[in-house]
Amino acid sequence: MEERLSKWGGESAVGVAWLAQRYGVDPVQAPRYQSRIARTRSETRQGNSCVCSYEERYRPEPTLRGHLEFSMRHERVSLEFLARLFAVAGYDELSKWANDEPTGRYARRAGFFFEWLTGRELDFGGVRSGGYIDALDSSLYLTATQGVNNSRWRVRDNLPGDPSFCPIVLLTDTVKDALGFDVASAWMGLEDEFGKELLARSAVWLTIRESRSSFGIEGESSQTDRIRRFATVLETEVGKHDNLFEESTLVNLQRAILGDVATRHGIRQSPIFVGETRGSMELVHYVAPHWDIVRDMLAGLAKVEVSTRGSSSIMRASVLSFGFVYIHPLSDGNGRVSRFLVNDVLRRDGSLPEPFVLPISVVISGAIRDYDRVLDILSKPLMRRYSSAYRIGEGLRYEDGFTSTFHFDAYKDAEPCWRYPDLTDHVEYLSGVIKRTVEVDLRIEARQMRAHRNARLFVNDIIEGPTEDLDRIVRSVSENGWTLSNKLLAEFPFLADAEVGQRLIQGVRNAFEEE
Repeated sequence: MEERLSKWGGESAVGVAWLAQRYGVDPVQAPRYQSRIARTRSETRQGNSCVCSYEERYRPEPTLRGHLEFSMRHERVSLEFLARLFAVAGYDELSKWANDEPTGRYARRAGFFFEWLTGRELDFGGVRSGGYIDALDSSLYLTATQGVNNSRWRVRDNLPGDPSFCPIVLLTDTVKDALGFDVASAWMGLEDEFGKELLARSAVWLTIRESRSSFGIEGESSQTDRIRRFATVLETEVGKHDNLFEESTLVNLQRAILGDVATRHGIRQSPIFVGETRGSMELVHYVAPHWDIVRDMLAGLAKVEVSTRGSSSIMRASVLSFGFVYIHPLSDGNGRVSRFLVNDVLRRDGSLPEPFVLPISVVISGAIRDYDRVLDILSKPLMRRYSSAYRIGEGLRYEDGFTSTFHFDAYKDAEPCWRYPDLTDHVEYLSGVIKRTVEVDLRIEARQMRAHRNARLFVNDIIEGPTEDLDRIVRSVSENGWTLSNKLLAEFPFLADAEVGQRLIQGVRNAFEEE
């Protein structure tokens, strides 16, 4: 953020940029919209962010009140920024603003956000008349589908979460385009193209693929027992729990994923970080929130799940999955649970029929750097900001029995970043993953299954035998370059007949190549 603001120094900065410089506010995630005064009006967009220039006539009075009103009129809300701003300024000015303009839209919203974020009540008697206004514009942000009236400010609290955890998602043009993909309609298209029966046969295989690829993301692709265990969890637990973030439910899910032979189960009560060891150095890529606030944040995540029901299932899946990753509430298994959440939301929202799961991890693992880049949207600026705040030192034993040598000195200062993450790009990313999974990977899988089925039907016209034998013949021929392997000939000697063998090979090959 400092790099972006430095060129707007002095009199050119307005809105968030002016407030940041005036009050020394430096959020981990730079606000999406930042403004300056220039000779002509213009917008420079980069991804989902925007640098805006306004003519001199837009310049507000040089006060917190003036620039905060400008920001509410022309920019976008950053809860992390507001939380940090209100921690150092605002009480006196906002109290006066509210008393000067008790029915003013921007005064009311500013007062509401101050009290919502700080828990402190301004010196103001409350709004006594007038209609209610929304805290967030539902055409610009992810909001609760049904707001709760705050009678003190006559503001409808439609924030998707609560002060313990509340993500921000901007409904930019790119996000709206990404959310235009309808999973349920796309799935119906697959059913029309390939038939329900063929897709039903793929359910178990898709579940296993998701489990195997999910472990592959974490570098554990060869763990056969764990892969089967997670596949069973996907098969039996997806869409079954009304509140997955309730501690007992979450711990049971973790235990089912990890198995009983694990060093730790449950909500963590000790430090946790994501990193790697290079030689004698410990490289830290992400530090998770302090364990004392994890349960509080999980309750906030549960509030998000409930309050956004009826919104885009892709957006909900993105927010809940990445929100869970950043909270990192478990001692182990956080990545698997986060990917489980995607299918869980899609199932419960009616976007994906039972018993299917989308093998999203196949797409994620196929372009793992893209996944890492999305996680880095929060983790990189976090670690830049607090690069000198962590160290490896004396081992301490914590309440969960874990001994850690990791020490982080900035938990309190980093809290607004963890509680109010901007997940706009995360929604766009996961939407693309889901779309590719359905439109590309599942279609490829369905074509392969249809080819295999047609090949088996052809082989059955030549050979009498149980389905498992016919399937084994088809797999062997297709996987061995359209030839009969010695192993296959040893098992089925009659295939050595030249006429039978060549006819079989050609039929199997035709079935696959026609797809």
